[in-house]
Amino acid sequence: MDKLIEETSLRNKLYVFEDRKMAGRLLAEKLVKYRGSVGIVLGIPSGGVPVASEISEALKLPMDLIIVRKIQIPYNPEAGLGAMAPDGKIILNERLLNQLRLTEDEIKAQVEKTADVIKKRNELFRGEKPFPVLEGKSVFVVDDGLASGYTMFAAIKFIKRKMPRKIIVAVPTGSHRTVDFILPEVDELVCLNVRSKFPFAVADAYKKWYDLSDEEVLNIIKTFSKNKYKERS
Repeated sequence: MDKLIEETSLRNKLYVFEDRKMAGRLLAEKLVKYRGSVGIVLGIPSGGVPVASEISEALKLPMDLIIVRKIQIPYNPEAGLGAMAPDGKIILNERLLNQLRLTEDEIKAQVEKTADVIKKRNELFRGEKPFPVLEGKSVFVVDDGLASGYTMFAAIKFIKRKMPRKIIVAVPTGSHRTVDFILPEVDELVCLNVRSKFPFAVADAYKKWYDLSDEEVLNIIKTFSKNKYKERS
């Protein structure tokens, strides 16, 4: 537990990655000891998928997606009051909720919206495919960055219920505060670009940054549907 792997030369620097694919390749270099192991790479859509695909390719491990979603603040959809896991379990940012003073009905409405989005995204990206067996495996949870960390936290809690051997979070960039929040929950956290300055934006780590379209995510999934790296047990 509590093992942080970072690139100290990148600490607090901006625009250190050309794009998500480059970031994924650099992350894979820190994870080479797991190449060909009994494990699986889980990308968080949408931004985490190209990062995860590079790690999967480099480590010769199968890739799948884990659909988690932030629970949006009603009047500020870019921000979240918590997150929801694939099985509908939620993690709320209680300190933020105390500041927002939302009613129970307002929170319930946002939770229901989030559940609907997760259902639709799961159908779009994963179809009828059952979620992979994680018991006894090293599970690599990948996103393009850690901002508040609540979507990652929800993903970790979900994965723990699946009894993995080890959980490794791999992200190119993250805020120092969020790294400290996530680190006690996992066996390893690889975060190349840790930044302590506020405000923090994941996009500031990348020279080329944009929101991935559903079509781009589906194209990556299509490539890995023919994946030669089959799940091992």
